[in-house]
Formats: sequence, structure tokens, C-alpha cells
Amino acid sequence: MPVNSFDQYPMSWKPDRAALSTPLYRSLAHLLEQDILSGALPPHTKLPPQRELADFLDLNLSTITRTFQLCERRGLLYAITGKGTFVSPNAAASIAIADGTKEQTIIEMGIIKALDQFNQDTLDVMRTVLTRNNSIDFLDYSNPLGSPYQRSAGKKWLERFGLDLPADQIAITSGSQNALTIALLSLFQAGDKIATDHYTYSNFIELANMMHIQLIPISNDTDGMVPEELETQCRLHHLRGIYLIPTFSNPVGITMSTTRKQEIASIIRQYHLTLIEDDIYAFLTPDTIPPLAYYVPDCTFYISSLSKSLCSGLRVAYVAYPKRFADAMQRGIYNVNVKTPSWNSETAGELIYSGAADSILQKKAVESQHRAEICRRFFPADTPQNVGFSVWLPLPSVYSHTDFESLALRHGIRVCHSQRFLVGKDDPQQYLRVALSSPETSEELANGLGILQRLFYSAPNIEPPHLII
Repeated sequence: MPVNSFDQYPMSWKPDRAALSTPLYRSLAHLLEQDILSGALPPHTKLPPQRELADFLDLNLSTITRTFQLCERRGLLYAITGKGTFVSPNAAASIAIADGTKEQTIIEMGIIKALDQFNQDTLDVMRTVLTRNNSIDFLDYSNPLGSPYQRSAGKKWLERFGLDLPADQIAITSGSQNALTIALLSLFQAGDKIATDHYTYSNFIELANMMHIQLIPISNDTDGMVPEELETQCRLHHLRGIYLIPTFSNPVGITMSTTRKQEIASIIRQYHLTLIEDDIYAFLTPDTIPPLAYYVPDCTFYISSLSKSLCSGLRVAYVAYPKRFADAMQRGIYNVNVKTPSWNSETAGELIYSGAADSILQKKAVESQHRAEICRRFFPADTPQNVGFSVWLPLPSVYSHTDFESLALRHGIRVCHSQRFLVGKDDPQQYLRVALSSPETSEELANGLGILQRLFYSAPNIEPPHLII
């Protein structure tokens, strides 16, 4: 029995000792994960000190330490020296795509859609592909890595972004999420540490947590990830890899300068890091800026998804990789996908070779700029000169402790709070990622931004929102 009585003692977490099994540290970690995912332990909850918890459960201190370390590697907890251990802000948060039923009263500005009004162009090409004499071949198991035509289309597509690689170093996956899954499964293992931006793609955070890969946050400035801090963390943590979205980074929207890419590339070479470069928004830049893969081709797993550039429903991404990754890549694709999505890949090839892709890209670039101008009317000080499909807005300090997502939803708009994208400890300044590409029309976008502006800069008489403890 514990030496001290905890019956009336206020503890933020009191797990059931009787529910534990061996090994104790894993069982306790499972209980902690369940309480976090269920909402019983909200984000930023401070956990009891390790000695106090060990006393409460009548366990060795080392068991509690191993439990906390395991949960921290899984992204469930973060520690602040001298202050304690806390529940991560995004441990139970994920951004899921809603079903096809549109909520008539809700303006979607959370999920980043791909300007879906241009999908008719893709549908027209799909009909053309359907009439080909060999279309029946797209329905079998042939060409598991893609046909020569499909991979050559990938080569042509990647040349647009400054990469010139042989077709046998290009793979086709079912979108960027599938590519990220294959990269983590094929090139990393549980316990590895990967550097990311302090705010990064929420689904990558979820994948890393599921695979027990620890993400190490690195701060950024206006040019992207800070090289000096990356190098410091390389020395402290023996990093295995680095994940970056260098062009209109999701969610912050920063585009790395050429100089910054060269500085980061130098550190990647020095510390033998494996780079996962997710360049999904590269098509929005007016001038071709060489990707990081251009400077470190032997270290880079480069992903160019068509979901935002052409059509999200295609679920096609082209992946470029060095020859030394070839065996691991093929093993990953064979075991995760079995084969390339031939029908989609053939459509993508026709889009690229017919010139239809160029037309779609031009239309999306024009529409994207138009929507950025609308955003500037409502948030002139916070909308940068170069904007992608979303904007990163600083949240007024009056809302720093509120569930702003729920508040916005009650006023008819869906947005994403910065906590969904956060790696590590919280930032005193909080933000919203607002998707400009998701409303169906310019009028709907202006309506949504107007609601946000009123919430930001006026004092509406609203019901007090739920507080995050």
C-alpha cells in the first residue's frame, strides 16, 4: 500500500492501480493514452510529479519515468525543465475530412480543399482515358510500380520543379499521406527522432505518433527553419531525419529562400539526416525555386502530390528518391499498396502530356491570388504578399485560453486552431489556419472572413466559450 493516503489529495491524474498488468510501464502508458484520447486529460494538463505518482501507485520511480518517456516519444506529453510534464496540445487532435454531405449553414475554412470547381477538367481527361483500347489493363495487378508511361509522366512533372531524375528513381503513391506512411515505415523505426517545424502538418504528427517516432520541434523565422537551432538539436538528440514543407509551409505559409535551403542542406549533409521534403504547394510559386532535394539529392525522399495542384480525388503523388533508397521504397510500396493506382496514374499522365495540367495550374494560380486579395480586405496587416491556399492569422490575446474553433463554429465557420499543428510546448501567441481555397465561391469566402473579422476586432455579446484547463 502507498505510504501516504491520497484519498482527499488533489491530483490531476489518478490511474487505477488494479487495471495495471505487466510490463507495468507499458500498461500505465496505455491508461494515460486512453485518458488523453478520451478527453479526461485535456491539452496542457500538468501531470503529477513522478515521485508523487510513484507513491500513489506504490511503484518504483523508474517505472513512472519509463512511462513518461514512452508517452513523450509518442507525442502525448511534453516536458518543461523546472515546471513539469504536460499533456501535448495535439495529442488527441486530428483533422478529418468530413463526408460528402455539405452542412448548409457552415462555411468550410478548416480543411484545405483544392479549388474543386476545376475538377471538371480532370473528369474530361478521365473520359478520354476510358475510351482507350488498353483501358482494361488498368484494372489488373500489372506494373505494381507504375507503367513506363506513368513513370515518365512523373519524370516530366518533377522537371517542372527543377528535378531531373531517371524514371527508375521515381515512384507513384496514392497521394502524399500514403507517401509519408511509406517513407516512415521504410526509412525509420520506432524510437527514431525527426526534426520538424514547431508548427507542422497535423497528419504527419499523427503518423509519427502512431509509429512511435519522436518529433523534435525547431523554431522558424521569416525564411523558414532556423539553421542554428537545427544544428543544436542534431547534437543534442542524434536526429535521424527531418521533415519539411519548404514552399507555403503548412500551416504557417512560409516559403524558404534559396539561401536558407542551402544552409539547411549543409546541416543535412553534415549530420547524415534523411530528408522528407513535402513540396505539395510548389506549383503556386511564380518562379522555379530549386527544392531542397536539388542540394541534397542523395539524402532526400521528395514528394510532389497532385492533390492540391490538379485534383484531390486522383490520389496520386510522385516520389523521387536516391538509388540507395530503392530497395526500401519498393518493399514499402509492395507491402503497403501492393501496386500503383493505375487508373489514377494513367489519368495523371494524360493530364501532364496533353497540356491539361498546365491549364489547371494557371486557373488555380489566378484564383488563389484573387482569394488572397479578398483576404487582404479583411486582414490587411496579417495577409503576406505571397499567399498559398491558406493564411496564418494571429489570434487576439483575449481568446488565448478559449476553444476558438467551437466559438467560430457557433458563428457558422469551421477553422483550425494552431494547437492542431503544434509540436512540443505551447506558444504564448496562438493562431488560426484559415483555408482560403475551401469556400465554394468568392462570396462565401468573403462572408466567412467577415465573420472572423467581427470576432477578432469587435466585442460581440457571446456566450462564454468552453475553457481549456
